[in-house]
Amino acid sequence: MPIHKYDRSVSPVPMREAYVERRDLPVLRVKADWNAGGPASAMALLESKLPTLKGRKFYGCFRVLPEGEEYYACVARIDSDDPESMQVDTGIIQGGWYARRKLLDWSKDLSQMAKLFDEMTGANAIDPARPSLEFYRSEAEVLLFVPVRVPP
Repeated sequence: MPIHKYDRSVSPVPMREAYVERRDLPVLRVKADWNAGGPASAMALLESKLPTLKGRKFYGCFRVLPEGEEYYACVARIDSDDPESMQVDTGIIQGGWYARRKLLDWSKDLSQMAKLFDEMTGANAIDPARPSLEFYRSEAEVLLFVPVRVPP
């Protein structure tokens, strides 16, 4: 079953990995400052700009560029969002094919997230033009996405 209307799931393959095709997703975003709290601070700042967190879909977008690591805390846009008055950037999480894995109890051990991303990256033909994604379904569950050129 798709996680939301922008996903078209494909049958799972061994090792708990599934492949999904996602559509472009407009987001509000805050770029992480690695010298001032990193991703956690960026997510906290983004959350502070919203009138409510209820019903919102939060993402982390991460990629390694020649000039260093880049991370954006993101939330899917809704019609009532006013990025200018909220003082946040806008962007698009690019669609395409992604390898997907689920991680439970992610907040108890963040090293598990890095380990799964490493495994997924090593097992797939990665598309370096798109970032890897974290989709925070709840405080107990996160879905990890790695951009792939084509699914197996």
